[in-house]
Amino acid sequence: MPRFFVRKNQIDGDLITILGDDAHHISRSLRMAKGDRLVVCDMQKIEYDCVLEEFLPDRVIARISQKRQCDTEPPFCATLYQALPKGEKLDAIIQKSVECGIDSIVTFNSERCIAKEKGDEENKLKRRNRIAEEAAKQSGRGIIPEVMPTVSFARMLELSAGADVPLFCYEGDGTRSLKEVLCERKAELAKIEAQRELTVSLVIGSEGGFSLAEVEKARGAGLIPVGLGSRILRTETASSFVLGCLVYELEM
Repeated sequence: MPRFFVRKNQIDGDLITILGDDAHHISRSLRMAKGDRLVVCDMQKIEYDCVLEEFLPDRVIARISQKRQCDTEPPFCATLYQALPKGEKLDAIIQKSVECGIDSIVTFNSERCIAKEKGDEENKLKRRNRIAEEAAKQSGRGIIPEVMPTVSFARMLELSAGADVPLFCYEGDGTRSLKEVLCERKAELAKIEAQRELTVSLVIGSEGGFSLAEVEKARGAGLIPVGLGSRILRTETASSFVLGCLVYELEM
């Protein structure tokens, strides 16, 4: 069934009001009619089976037939910290990481970033969040992961270090394997999961990777440098690979 997202204030009793582009999409593009069914999520991991009831010029009204906890969200809250890649690679990174279960995405600048944010960041951010929303709808997510404004490397370290599992992905020497880190901390992670949602930071470099100085700063901030196997992954591949490993280890 088609899937749409609304905010809590659009839900009143057993009626949901769908506005804007989504209302237009339902009535004009999908050509849905009264009595047709769809799924609506409240962006807080609750989803509703609904029946379309009324079509108005600027909105569509749906009646809730069933409410349930969304079962498509992973048992952890992961934030991707992605060094800015060049070209349109970030579009693919956002799309695939949302499909794989990321909760939010923060881009950052690093020494070896080829791409730099150049003006009009507000519109870029809107576009990136539209990509995240479309990917969330397509993959049946219970939330719309948010893409945040670009930050500095130092600010990224501050933000990412606060996670229960702060992973700094690096292909150089002195790393531990992702499997080793997760296995070693599994008992501790289980205790955390019993009390609240486990948080994970996933830091990925740009095409040029990280400098040795940046690696040492990451270690100093408390991040765990991890290797991703014997093959060097492209920046647009790494986040999906790690999320797949986390899903296998912590969800499946």
